[in-house]
Amino acid sequence: YNEAAEKGHCIAQNHLGSLYEYGEGIEKNLNMAIYWYNKAAENEFEVAQYNLGQSYRLGKGVEKDEIRAFEYFKKSAEKGYLNAQFQLGFCYYYGIGTEINKLKAIKLYKEAAEKEHIMAQNSLGLLYEYGIGTEINLEKAIYWYNKAARKGEAAANYNLGQCYKLGKGVEKDEIKAFEYYNKSAESGYLDAQFQLGYCY
Repeated sequence: YNEAAEKGHCIAQNHLGSLYEYGEGIEKNLNMAIYWYNKAAENEFEVAQYNLGQSYRLGKGVEKDEIRAFEYFKKSAEKGYLNAQFQLGFCYYYGIGTEINKLKAIKLYKEAAEKEHIMAQNSLGLLYEYGIGTEINLEKAIYWYNKAARKGEAAANYNLGQCYKLGKGVEKDEIKAFEYYNKSAESGYLDAQFQLGYCY
């Protein structure tokens, strides 16, 4: 990867950055990770732009800077990178590096959810369940939770468990609630583990 990265190959540059970030087959070095992510981002590689966004959001290898994080997520999302679309929606939802804008958050979550991004599907379900930035629509909430839960999203399984426990958008069914809590708990989701303890 080093040789290809040195020659300006953006995928290799990003991959080398990732190897340095996580110390895979190489000594962990966040400065080198940022160096290579920057090189790939300068070559307009959307995955590297996303990785830089995450680095700035978390202050990992760089000083935490939510505005720069937002800018990198935006560049990457504009190129269609799903993880960046989700993170950009998250930024708009919580006002990270930008003003809170629930409508933009919903639009981005919906775009990513329709392209099978499971965290976006679960987040969209929550927005519909609680009517955040949109009308409450329990049918749509259940639809998006189901899509994400079928792919193993722990939070979506938990949310479905809650809906079945309370009869929210579905017929109340404690057995189904238990099954969804169990799937979620098996993935390590703490709230589901608590609910399972409560069931017993």
